[in-house]
Amino acid sequence: MSALVLLAPGFEDIEGITVIDILRRAEIETVVAGLVLGPITAARKTQHLADVLLSEVDPAREFEVVVLPGGAEGAKHLAESPLVRDWLVRQRERGQWVAAICAAPTALLAHGWLNPADKITCHPSVRSQFHVGQVQTERVVVEGKLITGMAAGAAMEWSYEIVRCLRGDAATTKVNHGVHAVV
Repeated sequence: MSALVLLAPGFEDIEGITVIDILRRAEIETVVAGLVLGPITAARKTQHLADVLLSEVDPAREFEVVVLPGGAEGAKHLAESPLVRDWLVRQRERGQWVAAICAAPTALLAHGWLNPADKITCHPSVRSQFHVGQVQTERVVVEGKLITGMAAGAAMEWSYEIVRCLRGDAATTKVNHGVHAVV
């Protein structure tokens, strides 16, 4: 199995590229699916190519984790996409992981994926959209099969936590030796 990373126009550059890099360093097959055809313009106006259009990913294919990078505009596109909703529903039905960072938890909210009691973290600019007590102050929060990260500054920690949840501490340590990060 593998990871499916969803890139929408306006995604936060650091969050999208960091998670792809760390997952691939951990030797987790990572499929990058774009919501649009051609180059995807990120929040800082950098251009990125996805491996495939999300609409072309076989719905029968199972992924260990579906990953939603944030960014205000990117999260808005994720929240508006019925294909994203379908993938989130599949992940829940299959008992698989979902990871969202920054403003991307708002897409989970828009698609009815979050329960009011679910603990998350997100960018401070979107905290008011969630239930009182739902948003935690930690940079990374794991709740059930959901891994959330606060913002671009937590992208590395969030990415490592995804690896830890999927492959364990040994895999995280191995990746860490390659990039010399502190986790």
